Amino acid sequence: MDHRKNLIDTSLLAIRRERAKPEALFLQKLAADEVQDRLNTVNRSFMRPAVVTPFPSVWDGRLGPDATIITDADTLDLQSEAHDLVVHSLGLHWSNDPVGQLIQCRRALNPDGLLLALTLGGQTLHELRTALAEAEVAEMGGLSPRVAPMGEIRDLGALLQRAGLALPVADSAPIEALYDDMWHLMRDLRAMGETNVLTGRLRKMSGRGFFERATEIYRNAFGKESGKIRATFEIVVLTGWSPDASQQQPLRPGSAQARLAEALESTEIPLSD
Repeated sequence: MDHRKNLIDTSLLAIRRERAKPEALFLQKLAADEVQDRLNTVNRSFMRPAVVTPFPSVWDGRLGPDATIITDADTLDLQSEAHDLVVHSLGLHWSNDPVGQLIQCRRALNPDGLLLALTLGGQTLHELRTALAEAEVAEMGGLSPRVAPMGEIRDLGALLQRAGLALPVADSAPIEALYDDMWHLMRDLRAMGETNVLTGRLRKMSGRGFFERATEIYRNAFGKESGKIRATFEIVVLTGWSPDASQQQPLRPGSAQARLAEALESTEIPLSD
């Protein structure tokens, strides 16, 4: 693969994920818990679920013995219309083609099948992003990509429509974690397999002055009274359905049978020519 055309170095990403430590995968486990909670509120039984995940062990037994667990990759090992539920769990933010990933998931659904895609959103690690950027400008006079850009919830929701999914919904839940210092956070990110794999990343070592400045900025801006620092992780949940004629359809424009002014008990003022 020619990585020069891609934002993400997927070969390096695979290496980082292989080195991840099971005890550090709390975000992956939170995502799996969120999926189970949401499925408990859906008045439907899913008999042929599939899960796309970079860490299959997190999903062992969660969706029953018949669940298909596949590894997150550019081309997903999913069969056409083979599933009534597809979960894409916390890997979309590292995809070079997120729309393509969602399209593959939609094609794997039978009509009126459900997709739940969970990804890290734009508020994720905004504290670390700020501290590193300010320190780099101060120490080096420029900026390099150190934290992957992540989509805002409105943009991520639009991906569902682009992928051809019906009844799209996007919502998010910010999670605040506390760390001793910036080094503690960065060690945890390494243990999660979530460190910088951008193809445009800085390839040379940054000096001690840079990290000392970044640590100071982080603590001053985002420190807690307890002496800890906070780090935000935003999990965005994208929900969509494979199109089917049985689904509720939007009304045609102009088909309303009553005026909005009557419902609001107000006076309608026509626009002047």
